[in-house]
Amino acid sequence: MRINSKKLIMMGALCSAFITSAANAQLNVFACEPEYAALAQEIAPEAKIYSATSALQDPHLVQARPSLIAKMRQADLVVCAGADLEIGWLPMLQMKASNNKVRSTDKGLFYAAEHIETLDQLEQVDRSMGDVHAKGNPHLHFDPRKLLKVASALSEKMTALDPEGAAGYQAQLADFSERWQQAIPKWEEQAAGLKGKKVIAYHSSFRYLFNWLSIEQVADLEPKPGIPPSSSHLAKLVSRSQEGDVMAILVTSYQDERGANWLGERTELPVLVLPMSVGGNSDSKDLFSLYDSVLTLLTNVE
Repeated sequence: MRINSKKLIMMGALCSAFITSAANAQLNVFACEPEYAALAQEIAPEAKIYSATSALQDPHLVQARPSLIAKMRQADLVVCAGADLEIGWLPMLQMKASNNKVRSTDKGLFYAAEHIETLDQLEQVDRSMGDVHAKGNPHLHFDPRKLLKVASALSEKMTALDPEGAAGYQAQLADFSERWQQAIPKWEEQAAGLKGKKVIAYHSSFRYLFNWLSIEQVADLEPKPGIPPSSSHLAKLVSRSQEGDVMAILVTSYQDERGANWLGERTELPVLVLPMSVGGNSDSKDLFSLYDSVLTLLTNVE
C-alpha cells in the first residue's frame, strides 16, 4: 500500500504537535472577537483562550469590565481585528490591566488587519463622516484568503512568544491551511449564483464577504456609519427597493433588526440575519461552519 508523502509529513508534524502540547497549554490568549478566539483555537488547541466579546455583541462597543481586566492581566497574547475596531475600549483595558506583555505589537499584541491589505482605507477622517475607520474596514474575517494570511502571521507570533511550542503551532497551521484551502473552492462553487446580486445591508459589516463573492451592497440601512436608521432614510430605501433588483436586506446577529424589518414589510424583501462571527447562530460553531451557515442562508433566498 502506497502512502502519500504529503500525508506522512502531516502525520509527523501532528505527532510533534502532540509532543509539544504541554508547551502550548501554557500560552494564555485573550481574543477581542470570537472569530479570533476560533482562529487561535485552530493554531493552539491546547492554549487557554478567552473571547472578550460574543457574536451577539457589537465589537465597537465594549465596557472595560473587571472580568475583562482580570483576563487581560493574565494574557500572554492579545489577538484583535485592529484597524481601530477596538479603539473605544482596548486602550482602557490595557491601561487598567497593567500587563506590559500585551501593550505593544512588538511583544504580545496582535492586530489581524496589520497583516493584510484592508479595504476602504481613508486618508482623512472627521466626525461628520460617522463611525468610519481610516485604516480600512476591520471586518476582514469574511474573506477566506485574507484570513489564511492572518492565520500564518498568528502562528509566527505564537512561535515568537513560545519557541518551545513552535513545532506544534506550525503543524496546526499546516493542518488548518490544508482544510481551509480545500473549503474555499467549495464555498465559491456554492456561492457562484450570488455573483452580481444586490443587497441592502446594515453598516459595512460584510464588506469583505461581498467583495469576495462579487455581491453589491447598493444601500446601507445606516444614513452614516454608526447612525441608526431614521424614518426619512428608510423612506429613501423604500424608493431604492422599488427598482426591483435587490435580493435581500441583511443585518448581523448583533444589530437592531427593527429598521430592516420595517423596510422588509414595505418592500416584501426577505430580511436575513447573518451570523457575524462564531456563535452568531446555532450552526456557527467554528470558522468553517460560520462560512457554511452564511453561504447557506444567502443561497437559500427565494
